[in-house]
Amino acid sequence: MIRLLTTTITLLLFLRASTESPDARSIQILNESGRRVDVSWIHPQTEELVLQSTPDVLAGASFSLNSFVSHSFLVREMPGKKTGECEGSEGECRVDYFSVNENHDQVILIKEGIEVEHTDSKSIAVKSANTLLDECKSKADRSLKNIDNTNNPVDPLHVLDTLTACVQKGVATEIERANEEIAFQAQVRKNMASQLENYTCADETLNTTEAKRTETWRGRKVSVMIDRPASKIHTVENFLTEDECKAVEEAARPILHDATVADGSGGSHKSDSRKAKQAGIKVHWDKEADGDLIARLSRRVYDYVNHVLPFDIMEDGQEDLMSIQYFGRGPEDEKPDRYMPHCDGDCNGMLFKPGNRMATIVMYCEIPKLGGATRFRNSNVHIKPKQYAATFFSYIDSETMKMDDGFTEHSGCPVVEGEKKIVTQWVRLGVDKENPWNSFNTLGIKYTDAENQ
Repeated sequence: MIRLLTTTITLLLFLRASTESPDARSIQILNESGRRVDVSWIHPQTEELVLQSTPDVLAGASFSLNSFVSHSFLVREMPGKKTGECEGSEGECRVDYFSVNENHDQVILIKEGIEVEHTDSKSIAVKSANTLLDECKSKADRSLKNIDNTNNPVDPLHVLDTLTACVQKGVATEIERANEEIAFQAQVRKNMASQLENYTCADETLNTTEAKRTETWRGRKVSVMIDRPASKIHTVENFLTEDECKAVEEAARPILHDATVADGSGGSHKSDSRKAKQAGIKVHWDKEADGDLIARLSRRVYDYVNHVLPFDIMEDGQEDLMSIQYFGRGPEDEKPDRYMPHCDGDCNGMLFKPGNRMATIVMYCEIPKLGGATRFRNSNVHIKPKQYAATFFSYIDSETMKMDDGFTEHSGCPVVEGEKKIVTQWVRLGVDKENPWNSFNTLGIKYTDAENQ
C-alpha cells in the first residue's frame, strides 16, 4: 500500500512538472500495429510500470500523452479477446520501448510486430533533407552517365551545378511550404486572440501569466514572460518608489491633456481607441546629481534597457517620460478609458528604421480597483497591474535588426473602477542631441527629409 501511494505521488508530481516545466513535451501515439496495446510509464528509480492508457489503445486509434524529456515508456501487446493469446513467439506478448527526447512535435508510431517508430520535428526535417539529397544525387548521376555516353570529358563543374540547382529548387519549395504554414497558423492565432480580447479583459479572476523564468536585477524580482530574439516581455517588481510617483504626478498635473495616437501619415490625433489623459514630463538631467526624483527614475529606466539590450542607449534625444492616467466610471460606462490593441513601434517583421521606438517600460503608480490589466494578446500574456512594478517589452532583434512580428502588440484593458496612473518611457534607437526624437515623424522619417520628398 505504501509503495502504491509513493508511486502515485511520484506520478502526480511528474504530471504536474510536465505541464509547468520548459522540458514538458506533448506526445501523440498512433497504433498502426493491428493489435491492441497498452502504454506504461517506467518509474525512473524503481522501474515499476505505471499504466498510462485507459486501459488500452485499440488498433487504428490514437492516444495523447503529456510527458517530460528523458522519461521512458513501455508499449505492450495485449492478448486477443477471442484467443486470449498474443502473436509473438509461442504466444508471447511483444513489447517495445521509447524515451521522450528534447525535440518537439513527437509522434510515436506503433508499427506491425509492435515495433516503435519515433518521429519528431528534427527527425522529420533530417529525413526530408536526406530524401531531397538522394533525389538530387540521382539527377547528378544521370547527368554523369549522359556525359559518359557521349564520350565527352566529364566536367565536374557541370555536375556540381546540376546538384546545386536541384538542392536550391527543393529547399526553396520546402521553405515556401513552411512559410505558408507559418503564415496560416499565425493568422489563426491572431484571429483567436482578437476574439478573446474582451473576454480576457473582463475576467477579473485572470491572474498575471506565469513567468517562463525569474531572475533578479539590483535586488528586484524580474519575471521573464517572453524571451524571443525580437520580442521580450518582462515584469520588474518595486521598480519605482512612492516618492518618484508623486514627483511625476505633481509635474503632470498642470499639463494633462487628452491622449493621442499616430495617424498613419506621420502625425497624431485623438481617437476612441485610446481614452486617457497624458502629459509629457521633461527630465532635468542637470539636477540628477542633486537627487532629482524624476531624473533618478529615468536613469533607472535606461539602465534596465541597457541591461537587456546591447545598444548602450543614452538619454540624449529621447522622448519625455509620459504620465498617463485612466479613470474608471463604473461598469455601465459604454466608452471606458482604455487603450485598444496596438504596437508602440513597428511590428511587421521588417527592418528597423533609425530613430524609431524599439522598447517600452510601463510603470504602475496607482492601480484601479477593477480592470486596467495590460494584455499582449498574440503572446497570450496577461499582466495585472501591481503598484510600483513595471512591465518592460522590446520589439527589435538586436542581431538582425528586424522588428517584432506582432508578439508585443498589446492593449490596456478598460478601467472600470478606480484610477490607473502609469509612467511610460518609449525608448528609441538612433536619436541623439543633434537628432532628437521630435525630429522624426511617426513614420520614422525625419521631417527635413519628408519635406524634400
